[in-house]
Amino acid sequence: MKKLYIDFDGVILDSIKTTYEIMDKEGIDKYNPVEARAFYEVLDWDRTLEQTPEINNSLKYIKQLIDSNQYEVNVLTHIVCYREGVYKIRFLKKHIPELSIILVPKEFSKTEVVNPKDAILIDDYTENLKEWKEKGGIGIKFDDKKRIHQFPVITNLSEIESMI
Repeated sequence: MKKLYIDFDGVILDSIKTTYEIMDKEGIDKYNPVEARAFYEVLDWDRTLEQTPEINNSLKYIKQLIDSNQYEVNVLTHIVCYREGVYKIRFLKKHIPELSIILVPKEFSKTEVVNPKDAILIDDYTENLKEWKEKGGIGIKFDDKKRIHQFPVITNLSEIESMI
């Protein structure tokens, strides 16, 4: 069974856009790491995740991937703070109880937490894919605009079957 890791922010939910919009409204400098961390530590994560748009029926397609028994499906997501991780787990378990979730503190690379060798990573962030490939993994770029990229690109998790 092939290991498949799926990023959360920007692949499952459009949470980066949502949190950046909140920061802008509150006058928080999202590029200032101290301000951003303080914001994430007090954010109402439950409300934010429930109000954040799902990207292209991603939860439905994750469930289908699990049910296909072709992949060991895991969500592999960076977190800025502990609370963010708690609420991401609660959100995902509410929708797909059988899903495995791996939290990666922002200070670490995803490749330091799991072994990428021969595993697939679907991520919207190119730097994660570059590191993944350097360590022997297979990177797939998630881009809802299907721009040309150095990695194979999908706009929807339903396309993963045709990529492999």
